[in-house]
Amino acid sequence: MNPWLLIYNDDDPASEGLREALTTLGNGYFATRGAAPEAHADGVRYPGTYVAGCYDRLVSRVAGRTVDNEDLVNVPNWLPLTFRVDDDDWFAPGTVEILTARHVLDMRAGVLTRLLRVRDSRGRITWLEQRRLVSMDEPHLAALRTTIVPENWSGTLRVRSALDGRVVNSGVTRYQGLAGRHLVPIRSHAAHGVIGLLTRTATSRVEIALASRTTLTGGRDHADGGVSHDTRKEWVSDERTVEVAEGQEIVVEKVVALHTSRDRAIAGSESAARTAVARAGSFEALLGRHTRAWDRLWQRAHVTAEDADVQQVLNLYIFHLLQTASPHLAELDAGLPARGLHGEAYRGHVFWDEVFAFPFLAPRFPEVTEALLRYRWRRLPEARWAAREAGYTGAMFPWQSGSDGREETPRLHLNPRSGRWLPDHSHLQRHIGLAVAYNVWRHYLATGDTAFLAGFGGELLVEIARFFACLAVREGDRYAIRGVMGPDEYHDGYPDRAEPGVDNNAYTNVMTAWLMRRVLDMIALVGAGRVSREEVDRFTAMAARMRVDFHDGVISQFEGYDALKELDWASYRRKYGDIRRLDRILEAEGDTPNRYKISKQADVLMLFHLLGSDGLGEALTGLGHTWDSAMAARTVDYYLARTCHGSTLSAVVHAGVLAHVRPGASQPFLVEALNNDVRDLQGGTTAEGVHLGAMAGVAVLFERP
Repeated sequence: MNPWLLIYNDDDPASEGLREALTTLGNGYFATRGAAPEAHADGVRYPGTYVAGCYDRLVSRVAGRTVDNEDLVNVPNWLPLTFRVDDDDWFAPGTVEILTARHVLDMRAGVLTRLLRVRDSRGRITWLEQRRLVSMDEPHLAALRTTIVPENWSGTLRVRSALDGRVVNSGVTRYQGLAGRHLVPIRSHAAHGVIGLLTRTATSRVEIALASRTTLTGGRDHADGGVSHDTRKEWVSDERTVEVAEGQEIVVEKVVALHTSRDRAIAGSESAARTAVARAGSFEALLGRHTRAWDRLWQRAHVTAEDADVQQVLNLYIFHLLQTASPHLAELDAGLPARGLHGEAYRGHVFWDEVFAFPFLAPRFPEVTEALLRYRWRRLPEARWAAREAGYTGAMFPWQSGSDGREETPRLHLNPRSGRWLPDHSHLQRHIGLAVAYNVWRHYLATGDTAFLAGFGGELLVEIARFFACLAVREGDRYAIRGVMGPDEYHDGYPDRAEPGVDNNAYTNVMTAWLMRRVLDMIALVGAGRVSREEVDRFTAMAARMRVDFHDGVISQFEGYDALKELDWASYRRKYGDIRRLDRILEAEGDTPNRYKISKQADVLMLFHLLGSDGLGEALTGLGHTWDSAMAARTVDYYLARTCHGSTLSAVVHAGVLAHVRPGASQPFLVEALNNDVRDLQGGTTAEGVHLGAMAGVAVLFERP
């Protein structure tokens, strides 16, 4: 088994979405799902191309309410390429019998190869080989090389290459009742061997320009001259006709350029795309530069494992991380979408997943982590405004972020199990700011760059610290934070309280104390130029006096957690089997997770994950609490028994924590973390986009001693 190759040897519609997501090709600027070039969105297949940072906002009616949602836009499809023999149907899914189907993703070279042997209704057998790349060398270029061989026939071969602007955002079933038509066609053109398509997004008005150059070699020219065009506002194609003989090889090369009006150093997106495709070389020339660029990335990013199967998964997960967070990202204003550039789940929003990726990226690609932090820094004005609107100082970052940094978390979400739209309070996860601060410090530790701390990195730390200093209230000799949600996500309030949010979430409070210590460390390193004496006193007091609750000799997830009911786990497992999404199960029963000691994913244990056992011990003893290894082990076991792992991040955290606290118990979680995406353990979610934070977290697990 070659650990650099991911191979699919069938054409199974049931797993097509998963295969498309896992064979996505990208370069940090844009990525294209591994859909077949002749396919269109049909409920099984879903072509999708996504440009980093390209969002659009539409308004929908949901449950009697008007809501607006911002989405990462599915831009025009550059892939379309098909053929037909004589005047028969165009080759498309369902029109022929598939005799052989093989897809091979070469992760080392960044190339997707498709081998296909088909038989049509007249018994004619055709062999196809397609090789695809999205250039890691030149981030605006992609290419497709198709070899067609008629095995048992001769005749007229027609090949159609197109650019399709009719696509919509419809890749997530639970979103399909919402508006998804983000593209407005402007024009198309066909001249001098190049076809082009220009669209713009509906409300953000980002221009998206595609240009394509298709060449065909082999065969004999057809009597009609061989080339025709179809130009419409939302679609453009060129069609080539040749006479072919049995066994003759026909090679079709399609080179595509993609530019948007957000790009730097261009006069216009349309002219930039036309120029880029006209100057691009052949497929082989592009391939050579592309594979050399990937080789340079792997020299910086490769992580080794003893087992070949594990090595394959590691290669795959790092490959997809680099396709979203490549060094090309350093030139962009874009965050790290939780589902990569691989699909439309979570609407392409940016959450806290960088906190899992920074330990891997910062030592290897500091230019990337700096760019991700600049994405946050550029949105400081919006975060400051959000804090002021809520009655606070400092910067309140959104749980879900998109184009401009406003809060993109929807206020309603659909429970597919019950069919009901429900209030969504997850914007109360104020700990997102703590994740940004943690990433600032990770970047500093990896680079030793005090100028970064003296500059925009320090500004982020201070503004986040000001927000938490204002959010916290002095109660007796401790500081409390009320009305928030922790990483657990299943508890958005108390069963007997109308107001959403819980009080004194341990993760939020401990990380707030950690933040205050880091700000004081920064002041010691670069001075207190931007911080007043009163603020230093407040930060110092909070670093030592944040409230953390305990019960039964363990850390309480939040104040009042000990009063919640225990769940009959065995009963729910017997009844439902897969109980990862207990929140949906309970709501469908007319119940709520707020009544029970259950968690979707690691919450308290995230403290072990980020700070380590020693770091957590230092934080707690620094807050005046008694803490030892027995309490640590007891806390891990307590929450391990009460977590259903409804997030791919949970297995990563538990595997890492148990590897240090209880090594013999970590293996099942490590296996689950490895298989979560490659085998889609969440049951269909990977098809909507990979889980980038979990993928990065797996890579980090194999670096730890």
